[in-house]
Amino acid sequence: MLAKAPSLGADEAIVDLEDGVAPEDKDAARAQAVAAVRKGPLAPTTAIRVNARGTEWWEDDLRAVAEAKPDVVVLPKVESPEDVAAAAELLPDGIGIEVLIETAQAFADAERIATAAPGIEALLLGPGDLASALGIPVLTIGDGTSDYVLGRIVTAARAAGLQAIDGPHARLGDDLGLVLSTRRALEHGYDGKWVIHPSQIEPVHLVFTPSPAELERAERILASRGALRFEGELVDEASRRLAETLLRRAGRLA
Repeated sequence: MLAKAPSLGADEAIVDLEDGVAPEDKDAARAQAVAAVRKGPLAPTTAIRVNARGTEWWEDDLRAVAEAKPDVVVLPKVESPEDVAAAAELLPDGIGIEVLIETAQAFADAERIATAAPGIEALLLGPGDLASALGIPVLTIGDGTSDYVLGRIVTAARAAGLQAIDGPHARLGDDLGLVLSTRRALEHGYDGKWVIHPSQIEPVHLVFTPSPAELERAERILASRGALRFEGELVDEASRRLAETLLRRAGRLA
């Protein structure tokens, strides 16, 4: 999987040391992660997800991250701003931080967690663990995520100037469900979505990439002045800010 990652076209590849690794394999996985990341980038952004603070592996994982120097470290099961700050103290400058919001306490304190340390780049929705923590009676990761959960996390991220990333759709082969889940995240303002299989990359990219027609319309709206009728709609300064947001997502604006 590590050898294949650079060819898959994902925006970010995350080497997992946490839920995807059995306890007896943690040390071997850590060594393999360091070796893989030091060979070169696995994607435009390469990340390592460490084990949670309070586990026996947390400090060794962060020391390994400091050695491997990926672009980003992913912090799971954060409970407080102090958890983020403690991890940041063990990392050298230049390694970004992405924080998984997947416990009830983290969800309740998302705004303070978003500003807990320099270098935080994104808040990530961990739908499986968060559903469990909130007592939502589902058995599939990604089910049971409410509009309130999606909105609260993206609002905390935006208020702190961070990206917001949705969690995975766990039903492999469910193309329609994946597209609907991705569209829902986009409509709540998320910047991207985790995938767990190469087959999910292209559908997620397609949903998050503005179409040529959307780009052309956004550029015409941005070129307009004042409040006016435009293709049967009111267009004013708020409309131009919406156009700027879409063009910025597509890389057409800085």
